[in-house]
This record gives sequence, structure tokens and C-alpha cells, in this order.
Amino acid sequence: MPDLTTAPLWISALLFVVALPVMAMAGPLVVRRFVSLERLRGNNEVAGFKFATVGVLYAVLLAFVVVVVWEKFSQAENEVASEAGAAATLYRLWDGFGSGRTELRAATSAYLTTVIDGEWPAMAAGHESPATTEALNALYARLLANRPGDDFGTDLLSEALYQLDQLTQARRMRIVMAAGIVPDVVWAVLFGGAALTIGFTFFFGTENLRAQALMTGALAMLIFAALLVVVAIDRPFAGTVIVEPDALADVLADFGGVQR
Repeated sequence: MPDLTTAPLWISALLFVVALPVMAMAGPLVVRRFVSLERLRGNNEVAGFKFATVGVLYAVLLAFVVVVVWEKFSQAENEVASEAGAAATLYRLWDGFGSGRTELRAATSAYLTTVIDGEWPAMAAGHESPATTEALNALYARLLANRPGDDFGTDLLSEALYQLDQLTQARRMRIVMAAGIVPDVVWAVLFGGAALTIGFTFFFGTENLRAQALMTGALAMLIFAALLVVVAIDRPFAGTVIVEPDALADVLADFGGVQR
């Protein structure tokens, strides 16, 4: 659902918390115009039992999706922090590479710069940045060009390759999550279940129609507020609520000689 996940939060909030609940409140009014109160009252007992079952099933599904999406959003933050930590460690390891440390530091700075300036906007569109991939390849090539002459150099190269691998894995994880966490089929079930659950309330027969409409609106607001959370953080690098590259920018400022 790229249009909603990338829309400004206030627009999504206006749609989910105001417009849709107001539309739901009109449901009981429309049904009462075509179905008499007496006929609706006859369905209260059976409809109430079925509504309880539908409501519990949908509540479990919605709560599960909210928890999963929040965990993935937190994981995206952790992956960025891990990438920044690996980059900071690499900067420190470069001091052990003698004359090659200047080029290695420059290659690391070039990678971080392309990540912040190029890949973050690319991830907002759901894909990676080719320039960042090239910068990462150049960093690998520069590191593999080193030929250690002793055990210390071998151990140093091994550790640098390990940290570079950690950085690469963290990058791959955030690129995967940039495309969105919730599959299309789950979106269909979420919104279909919301319509079904709210629609059930249209067919209860209560003497006070205004109170029934208000209760329907309150239920719709609660459901769509939870859906708003899912929509807002489904894509951790797009929209208003996003994971920022601050951790990477701090490493670049501290070690790369770039003030940001």
C-alpha cells in the first residue's frame, strides 16, 4: 500500500481517524431507512453471538500485525545502528593498515556519504541505490588489495573483512525492509476484516439510533487508529514516521572528516 504508507501522517490520520469513522456512523442510519427496528431486533441475539466471534478473530489478527510491524520497525533501527557500529570499527581498524589507511578511510567515507545522500531517498521508493552498491564494491576491492606480511596483518585483515561483512548484512536487511513489511494479502484481510467487523454493527436493532451510530463510530475509530499505526510504520524508510540515518551521519562526522 505505497500511496498511504508514503503519504503525510496528517493526511492518513484525517482519513483513518475522522473520515472513515464518520462514514461508518452513517451505516446504521442507512440500514434503518430500509429495515424496520422490529426486524433488526429479531437479529440481535444471533448477530450478537456472531459479532463476538468475528470481533475476537479480527482483534487477534490486528494486534498480531501491529506487534509484528512494530518489531520490524525496531529491527530496522537496530540494523542501522549495527551498520554504523561496523563502520566505526572499520575506521579504527584502518589505522593498522599503514600507508593504505588513507585510501581505506576515503572509501569508507564515500560509502557512508552515498548511503546518507543517495540510498535513503532511494529506500523511500522501495529500492537500493546503485551508487551505494558501487561504493561498497570499491571498499571491498580496496581492502582485498592488501597483502599482509605477518600474522598481525592477517588477523587485522580477517577482522576488517568480518566487520565489512556485518556492514553489508545490515545494509541488505534495511533494503529488504524498505519495500514494506505487510504483504498485499494481509492488507486485503485487514481492510476486509475491518469492513466486515464494522458492518456487523449496522444490523443491530436499538431504540436509540443516535447512540448506535456513535458506538459504531467509536468502534471504527479504534480499528482504523490501529490500522493507521500499521500504515505509518509499515515502510520504515518512507513516509513521515521513518528511521533516520543519524547514526551513520554521526560516524561520518566523527571519523570521516565531514561535518553534517
